[in-house]
Parts: sequence; C-alpha cells; structure tokens
Amino acid sequence: MTQSQSRSTSPASWQPGMPEREGLWIFTRLRDFIDSIANSSPARLALTAFGVVILVFTALLSLPLASATGEVTPLHQAFFTAASAVCVTGLTVVSTAVHWSFFGQLVILVGIFVGGLGTLTLASLLALMVSKRLGVRGKLIAQEAMNAGRLGEVGTLLRIVIVTSVVIEAALALTLIPRFLILGEDFWQSVWHGVFYSISAFNNAGFTPHSDGIVPYETDLWILVPLMLGVFLGSLGFPVVMVLQQNGLRWKKWNLHTKLTIQVSFILLAAGTLLWGFLEWDNLRTIGDMDLGDKVTHALFASVMLRSGGFNLVDQNQMESTTMLLSDALMFAGGGSASTAGGIKVTTIAVMFLAITAEARGDADVKIYGRTIPEGTMRVAISVIVAGATLVSVSALLLLHISHASLDRVLFETISAFATVGLSTNLSAELPPSGVYVLALLMFAGRVGTVTLAAGLALRQRSQLYHYPEERPIIG
Repeated sequence: MTQSQSRSTSPASWQPGMPEREGLWIFTRLRDFIDSIANSSPARLALTAFGVVILVFTALLSLPLASATGEVTPLHQAFFTAASAVCVTGLTVVSTAVHWSFFGQLVILVGIFVGGLGTLTLASLLALMVSKRLGVRGKLIAQEAMNAGRLGEVGTLLRIVIVTSVVIEAALALTLIPRFLILGEDFWQSVWHGVFYSISAFNNAGFTPHSDGIVPYETDLWILVPLMLGVFLGSLGFPVVMVLQQNGLRWKKWNLHTKLTIQVSFILLAAGTLLWGFLEWDNLRTIGDMDLGDKVTHALFASVMLRSGGFNLVDQNQMESTTMLLSDALMFAGGGSASTAGGIKVTTIAVMFLAITAEARGDADVKIYGRTIPEGTMRVAISVIVAGATLVSVSALLLLHISHASLDRVLFETISAFATVGLSTNLSAELPPSGVYVLALLMFAGRVGTVTLAAGLALRQRSQLYHYPEERPIIG
C-alpha cells in the first residue's frame, strides 16, 4: 500500500499538519506547566531551572566526545563538574586541562557563563530579545532571579547584566591574550586561554585550562591583576553596577545596598590581605622565602580569591591552621547579593553587625546612613546565616564519616563548596561517589541561596490572617 492510499484509508490516524499541531500542543503544555510553577512559587522555578540545566550539562559532559581519551566519563564525575560549572564554583574531581577535550572544556565554559548570569536571568534576556518587552510575570521572575529592588528596575538591570558581562569579559580577554602570546603560546591557544580565564574570573568560577593552574604565573602581575579585577567586579553584584553606571562615584546618590556592599567588600579585602599576609609571612611552605613585593601580591590575591574567586597561588594544604580558619571565615562571608559570588553575602554581615551594635547601644531601630533597616530584613539575614551554618555543619558531618579526613580539610572543602569558592585541599578528588554527590548538592544549595532553597522546597505558600498575643522569652 502506498503512502497516499494509507492516508486516504485511515484519515483518523493522519491529517495534514498533525505533527505541527502536536508540537504546538506540547509547547503549550510545557509553557502552562512553567507558568503554573512561576505563579505558585518563583523560587521553585529557580530551583527547577538550575536543576534542569545541571542535568543537561551532565549529559553533555558524559559524552565520549567530552573526554580527552574519547571514553565515557563516570556519572558522578560528570555530574560534579557540571554542578561546579553551573554553580560557578570551580571545585574539580578531575583535571580540567587533562581529562576534558576541547569540547568538554567548551561545555564547562558555557556552563560557567550560563550559571554566572543565572538561568532565570538568561531566560528573561532571551524573552526580552525575542518579544522586545517583558510582561509583569516575566518581570516578577527576573526580579526573583536578580534580587532587583523595584519592579521598574528589572528591564534596566537585565540590559546592564548582559552589557556589563560582555564588556568586562571582553576587556579581560583582550588584556590576557597578548600576555599568553608573549609567553610563547600559539595564537589560537592564547585566545582560548584568554577567553577562558576572563569568563572564569568575572563569574568567580575559578576553573583553569592549565594543568598547573595559575601557579606558574605567581609573580606575573600582567595575569594576576586582571584576574583580581575580574573577580572583584563580579563579586559586587549587578544591582551595584547599575547604581555605579547611573550615579558614578557620587556617594550621596548611592542607595543603601550599594553603600553597604562596597564598604564591607573593601573592609573584608583589606582585613583579609593583612591577616593572611601576617599569618603566612614566615611559612616557608607558602610565601616565607619570597621578597616583600611578592608576599604582598600573594596576600592581596588570596584575600580577593577567598571571597569566591577560587584561583590559588599556594597549596592550600601547606597553609597554617590559623590561615585555614581565616580562609573558612572569608569564604563563608562571600561577596555581594545578586552577584556571581557565593557565601552568605556581605550585606547579610553588615545587617547583623548593625543589629548587634544597635542592641548594644539600646537603640530601638537599626539605623545606618539616614535609613532604618526593616525587621523583616533582619529576619532574613538571621535565616541566611543559620541556614548556611546548618548546611555546612551537616555536610561536614557526612563528609567526615565518608572520607575519614581531618576536620580542617573537611570544613575547608565544605565551606568552599557552599560558598561556591572553588579553593580545595584536593579532598574533592579523593572522595568516593557518595561524598562527591554531597558536595555537588551543597554547591547547588549555595548557588541558589538558602532562602530561595527553603521557599522553593516549601509545600505551600502561607499567608497569615491573624496574630497570636506577643510574649518575650528570656534571651542570653
């Protein structure tokens, strides 16, 4: 029977345009499903989007084409690498330069770029480019993704996100490429390394395409300075960049978020540099035998990278125990909100410090720069700190049981994963698959944020219509 006879004798089974209608029906159902998630909980949509993107990149990295040997990469290694890239962490269980082919490294780089922007941010940008406008629902989703202050700022912030990312990454690449050429690399290899490092630095990822990382360039300021600038700018956050673009360096016109973010970031940068340099000054295993200039460079570099950058110039296992504890604190602090950095964020630290200061002074309100911080903001800050500490503690307990490694190594690796820093004592590569999955889930939780994670996992959204009488328990 010919195809035309089949169509004429069974019209119910085939009609012209049926595949198109089926495709449209599937697209409509998928859109309605996404809309239902977005309407019920934008936080749940963020979790779903990040999870799906990680699984997609896991599948790509599992392909034989992605490995340098042409063999299939084990699932736990592909999943961990995908999670580390999309969550812009930088922890690895296999060498990025040795294990992965050019295709595999390209997949990792795209994962870093997507994860740095944020999946919901990227989706909003695509919608904006296609339809030239965002509806109210699209703005609400983008607002959730970028922590935008006001709904009217979303469109402007979206444009700033993509322009800032492309301009800064391009500038970093154009700075690094000539240096790699001078150091003897061929043209295309220099271009690839320059682009890779620029995207990895601005997105605070810490992945390196060299087998020895950037250790061979530990005294090369032409490479170290652009990396530090890229990481620091990426850690400020896109809302801060928007304010700086609109108001320049006019302090009085900055909003409170920008003031707190920049001020606390520089305080942590200076304190981290001084303390790290002081603690490692005489350590012959790290910087003890270097001259003054190189010691200062290493201390400054370490301070920048500990707050989410992830590049390292010294072996983390060779640092003093006190330095590892300092590193834990700086990693846990992290960078700015709505940035490519991780941690509990510098504004969270600022709000809690101001609340403690107000309580010590006996002030009824928490005030700074002529503004009063709402109680709801302080509750969120407490939630972020407690949830982050709880996740780190539980994960460290699991890894201690799984790996039987020392507490300082386990705690360092756990905080590095939660804060999406990427510095490592090489414990990640030594863990069995069960430990690898624990760290991967911790990176996911750290990237989406503890508050978003809790809201997304909540069974339902509650609106309280009544209040019980107040009664104050004894505190302290």
